[in-house]
Amino acid sequence: MSRTIPGSRTVTVEVAPGVPMTAAVLGPDSGTAPAVVLLHGFPQTHLMWRHVAPALAADHTVICPDLRGYGSSGKPDAVTPDTYSKRTMAADTVALAAALGHERFALAGHDRGALVAFRAGLDHPGAVTHLLSLDVLPTLDMWDVLHGADARVAFHLYLMAQPPGLPERMIAAVADEFFAGFLDGWGADDRAIPADVRAEYLRASREAVPSIVADYRASAGVDVEHDRADRRAGTTLAMPVTVIQQDWGAQLGYDAAGLWGEWAPDLEHRTLDAGHFMAESAPEEVTAAIRALLRR
Repeated sequence: MSRTIPGSRTVTVEVAPGVPMTAAVLGPDSGTAPAVVLLHGFPQTHLMWRHVAPALAADHTVICPDLRGYGSSGKPDAVTPDTYSKRTMAADTVALAAALGHERFALAGHDRGALVAFRAGLDHPGAVTHLLSLDVLPTLDMWDVLHGADARVAFHLYLMAQPPGLPERMIAAVADEFFAGFLDGWGADDRAIPADVRAEYLRASREAVPSIVADYRASAGVDVEHDRADRRAGTTLAMPVTVIQQDWGAQLGYDAAGLWGEWAPDLEHRTLDAGHFMAESAPEEVTAAIRALLRR
């Protein structure tokens, strides 16, 4: 792991055959305190939790992995559509926590990590006790609300949904510019991601183009299939859920709280004016939200 959260210890667990998952762990030794797993977003690594994780570690074991395909974790070839499905990545997360002594844990995710957390909550309700999502909609709803010219804000979703080959070559040709565009354009505070952290995100993303694209490609295919199956079956999130988002609903014309409410009967939904990278620009608010969720 090239760059990690100060004061953490690094663990690596083989969560699937040939797929190591590397995580920073803070707080009491595994199994002696309740666990909170924090999943990062795009184009980041577990380092995005560098403010939130230490604040939670006083009374929780805090596990911050790099997702499959990102950072220091394994990057298997996408030999099937399921290789980077959120179902597979959710299973990785459950396997990691169990290997560290936690059959049950609270789960928070940002962006791509929030989609993995959502799928983990649906697939593993016996493992996930509480769920927090930062600044996404569930995959099925995300595609449904993107229409016309307003969808240009999500151009990367369409680019990386294309068949293997061209997207990877296009992004690799200008990798730093491509990933920096999101880091620089989605934030509300330039100071939230300092130069050294920004450089780490760019390095890690530059070295993971094929797996990052595979992750996004899954969200245009197999992940939608899984969400549709759960929608037809009436499957919902059984645990308390908190969702914090920018006010995308007002900008793009949809009811974000209503969409989330169809999936989460026990829902607290609110908006936060802190840009997309809110765990870095507003860590105190995010930490407080996690602590409030854990009391529900």
